[in-house]
This record gives sequence, C-alpha cells and structure tokens, in this order.
Amino acid sequence: MKTKTTLFRRLLAVCQFSIALPALFAAAYPPGSTAAEATLPEQLIGTSQEFLEQAVSAYLQRSEIQARHEIEIHQLDPRLRLPACDKALNATLESPAQPVGRVTIKVRCEGASPWTIFVPAQVHIYRDVLIASRPLKRASVLSETDLKLVERDVGLLNQGYLTSIEQAVDKKLTRQLLPDQVLAPVYLQQAEVVRKGDHVVITAHSGGISVRMTGEALTDGALGQQIRVRNQGSGRSIKVRVTGPGQVEAPM
Repeated sequence: MKTKTTLFRRLLAVCQFSIALPALFAAAYPPGSTAAEATLPEQLIGTSQEFLEQAVSAYLQRSEIQARHEIEIHQLDPRLRLPACDKALNATLESPAQPVGRVTIKVRCEGASPWTIFVPAQVHIYRDVLIASRPLKRASVLSETDLKLVERDVGLLNQGYLTSIEQAVDKKLTRQLLPDQVLAPVYLQQAEVVRKGDHVVITAHSGGISVRMTGEALTDGALGQQIRVRNQGSGRSIKVRVTGPGQVEAPM
C-alpha cells in the first residue's frame, strides 16, 4: 500500500510540473497576444549576433590580431516569450572580459516593460599557432624542424599559445609533446648554454677597466641566469651571470 501511495505522489508531481511549465512562458505573454506583441527568440539571437560581430571586430583591431572568426549563438527555448520592447534592445558582454571562447551576452529592454535575459554564445577565433611536428621528449632543445604552424581555435587554448617559430627555437621543453600538440608557453624554458664542468671565460667590468680570467662552471646555466663558477686562478667560488655559451660576467 505504501509503495502505491509513493508512486501516486510521484505521478501527481510530474503532472503538476507539466501543467506549470507552459505557465512560466505564458506569464510574460498573455493568451490572445500575437507575435508582434512579444520579443521572440529570433530577435534575441539577431541582437546578440550583431553585437558580437562588432565586439569581436573591435577586439581584433584593438589587439592588432590577424585572425578569422566565427560566432555561434546557442539555441534558445522556442517557447520563450518576452514582452515586446518599445525601445531598441541593448546588448553588452556579461562575461568574460574579452569576446573570446564561451561568452554570455546580456540583452536588456529599457522600455516601458523592462526585462533582462542572458544569451550564451561561442566565439571561435582562428590563428596560426605552433604545434609539434613529431614526438618530442622532455628537455629537448627545439629546432625549426620540430615545429610547424597550424590554424587552431585559440579560444580553446587555455594554457596559451605561440604564433612564430622564433619564439620557441633554442628553448628547452619542460614536458614531452605528442605530434600535432599545441606548444604552450608554459612548456618552455631557456636552454642551458653553460654546463657543469665547462671551462668558461669570466669577465669583470669596472668603469673603463675590463678583466678576463678563466673558470670552471659548478652548475648548469641558461642565458641571463646566475650560477657559481670556480676561478681557476684563485680557486675561489664566485657568483656570475651567464652572458652566452662559455661566457659569464662577474660583478666588480
């Protein structure tokens, strides 16, 4: 008996919801009114499309980005009816800060019967980005043959991307890459130009005086990085800055 009662209550709840759902859409669209007295989903989509076209074009021009773009307004419920607006609809970008990737547009009526609705959309911006041309191991130092430029939707590249081979050549990978995988900036670091045990030339400047001496690198070092070397003349360990392959600079 208890099972039958529970089943009856569930069926009753479903029926009540089915009856209430059309009422939600009818609340803003009274019976007997016509399409001319309502703002239809097609109008909301058109307003959102026009706004995004202008916003994306302005963003690309402002950022000096050469790219093609596509705008996809997500489907709205065809039963949606909002009161007709006696003023032009106003559209603004609700999120994110720039019109790239998944976006939300706020469409407002500021007329006699004001209302606000949020319209979801997707902005696809296609640029040529760097990808791996073959499998690459972690700690590999990149060359031009390791990379190629391919068009991708940058709105989907959450870790960022690179747009020229020069940005990556002679850099070292911090992780392995698969063929056709996008090369994100976080996957790169400066490659060492000095290795532990290398003989280096230590240069020290003071005013117009320049002193050179030989030393031995005690650690690896990338360009601009500080490392320790042993002065072969004095035997002392000093801190220096890497200025090039086999070249370091010491403060005076």
